[in-house]
Amino acid sequence: MDSRVVEDVWRRESSHVLAALLRRYGDLGDCEDAAQEAAEAAASQWERDGVPGNPRGWLIRVASRRMIDRVRADSARAGREQAVAAARPGDADLAPSADHGQHGDDTLQLFLLCCHPSLSRSSQVALTLHAVAGLSTAQIAAAYLVPERTMTQRLTRARSTLRAAGAVFGRPAEADVPARIAAVLDVCHLMFTEGHTRSTGDALVDSTLAEEAIRLTRHLHAAIPDHDEVAGALALMLLTHARATARTSGGDLVPLAEQDRSRWDQARIAEGVRILERVLPRGHVGRFQLQAAVAAVHAEAATWESTDWRQISLLYTMLTGVAPSPIVTLNQAVAVGMAFGPEDGLALVGPLLDDPAMRRHHRTHAVRAHLLELGGDPAGALDSYRQAARLTTSLPEQRYLNTRIRRLESS
Repeated sequence: MDSRVVEDVWRRESSHVLAALLRRYGDLGDCEDAAQEAAEAAASQWERDGVPGNPRGWLIRVASRRMIDRVRADSARAGREQAVAAARPGDADLAPSADHGQHGDDTLQLFLLCCHPSLSRSSQVALTLHAVAGLSTAQIAAAYLVPERTMTQRLTRARSTLRAAGAVFGRPAEADVPARIAAVLDVCHLMFTEGHTRSTGDALVDSTLAEEAIRLTRHLHAAIPDHDEVAGALALMLLTHARATARTSGGDLVPLAEQDRSRWDQARIAEGVRILERVLPRGHVGRFQLQAAVAAVHAEAATWESTDWRQISLLYTMLTGVAPSPIVTLNQAVAVGMAFGPEDGLALVGPLLDDPAMRRHHRTHAVRAHLLELGGDPAGALDSYRQAARLTTSLPEQRYLNTRIRRLESS
């Protein structure tokens, strides 16, 4: 059997399996481990016997047996053994799902459960990305601009915090819901970001992950249509991912300036713009609306040369006031450099190099190289392109940077 069949089933069912385990056994770390052991068992057994008719039920049963075995083997948890053994999944959990459209709702519910108030916002998001969305520790570390070892420690501490707090993964209290929604939105956005531009590997885009993030955000928007940030996030994803098919050629990165804009998905652009036009006049303008507005300016420019960089620069100035971050400053530097000259953009990049996280980030050096090249400093640009190429773990981005290096070396 093709291993991708098992992977596809696991991707579709993993959130249901983890949700069923959490509702019954409570400990996120143990439930994650048991679910992963069930997935490993499926990989070997299904290859031999084929995928069962009810794969979700099979996975939940196997994971539950793993949980029971672990509890029985741990004398410190002897008092929980009887309760765990009695808490076998009910028929509702084992029933096959005929409508995979419900998967989005189930996954969002699990996101809400995992964004537990005993954790900080960043720990809620990181743990949910790892436990439910399936991102690797390396991918999450890249999203937070920290070393992988640091993120491993954070995830371990988060699980320990949940255990120490005796966290119960039940329906959130009404007062906790707004904060949990905000964390869930961060989860969806970081899923999309990793899907739209992979942080590592030999492919630029993970379309499955990006599309899943869009689908989940669409479910969330349908559930709370008056939530401005959810609407803004959906618009941002639609407008950004509309460029997906034009971003690569033969596996190589195609920069925005060189993309064939006739390949952009006009239906998604139109939907994103409609959502943005509904949400912006409401008054509250948050970071996702502003980022979506930037994406809309790009999407509506017929050519690279006609891009309204002054408007984009203004939007990034507003975004800096609403949600300042080094990445926002880096994006602002590009816009300012294009609108007012590379020297102005470089003035924004310079202080970022004093930040260890940004100094390790390949894109800081890539942006600096681009602005130095525009400013007529090919030697400085070469140095920065080389540093960016050394730091990136994305092969398509590395190939693109090396192409820029060769062009400058031969000119």
